[in-house]
Amino acid sequence: MRGVVEAGRDPCRTFADHVVYPTIFQHGPHPMTVVTRFAPSPTGLLHLGHVHAALVAWGAARIGGGRFLLRIEDIDLGRCKPEFEEAIYRDLEWLGLEWESPVRRQSDHFDDYAEALGRLADMSLLYPCFCTRAEIRAEIERSAGAPHQPGDGPEGPIYPGICRRLEPAERQRRIDRGEPHALRLDVVRARRLAGDLTWTDRLRGEQVATPEIFGDVVLARKDVPTSYHLAVTVDDALQGVTLVTRGDDLLFASHIHRLLQALLGMATPDYHHHELITDPEGNRLSKRDKSITIDALRAAGKSAGEVIGMAGFGE
Repeated sequence: MRGVVEAGRDPCRTFADHVVYPTIFQHGPHPMTVVTRFAPSPTGLLHLGHVHAALVAWGAARIGGGRFLLRIEDIDLGRCKPEFEEAIYRDLEWLGLEWESPVRRQSDHFDDYAEALGRLADMSLLYPCFCTRAEIRAEIERSAGAPHQPGDGPEGPIYPGICRRLEPAERQRRIDRGEPHALRLDVVRARRLAGDLTWTDRLRGEQVATPEIFGDVVLARKDVPTSYHLAVTVDDALQGVTLVTRGDDLLFASHIHRLLQALLGMATPDYHHHELITDPEGNRLSKRDKSITIDALRAAGKSAGEVIGMAGFGE
């Protein structure tokens, strides 16, 4: 694969010189420590929003003289397809990006996430949740208007804690019966253990971590043995990522990631949550919008430079 470079090779020698990057990347860790990543999921073709995100991460590494990593986030084995993974490599190579080898594919590292889950379980921070989505929705509807009930969080209605209240013996009986269940993080208990936490966003400054806005998040399911929150936290630590660049739609996720870092004894990277590329009506781009995929733009005769300009970078 021509897009792959050996670790330590200077990537900026092979990238288009006309791309202009924000000067905000010149602040933060020493240049030689900058490690960024672009981490798409192979559930569809890349669009202009992905190009923008990839170039932000690439630019941060390029300006800092650091390293740019590509990671394939394919924990959802039902939706992720090999043809979409191949398209990711093809599109990024066409744009002129290069990355280190080997590429980390999350589906190859479920043992890493299981180890992290085991450490959290040893701290008594996980509990099995047997609730179906319908049961959770019904409980929320029954509790509507009651005092001290959880509201909505960044990912929708906050889990009302049904299974958190089960006695240990009842949990074990249901597990022994083979009832399907997810593993949730007891956020209140985790917060007490971790204490006060902060993290730094390069655009917004120091942020006070408030992971309770998510409630007791799911960290693993039977069909998907890890969650986005757990997998990216573990991956970033294992890969030595020092600057996480991603869209501002994931800004709130950093609150729960900061908590997981503290619980698992992992280093805390800097963050840069950039604006999202939108369509002319101001809507967030989606993989369902085939008209602005990189594949479609290339087929329509657009050059790599033109696509880079459409993604918000140019001379």
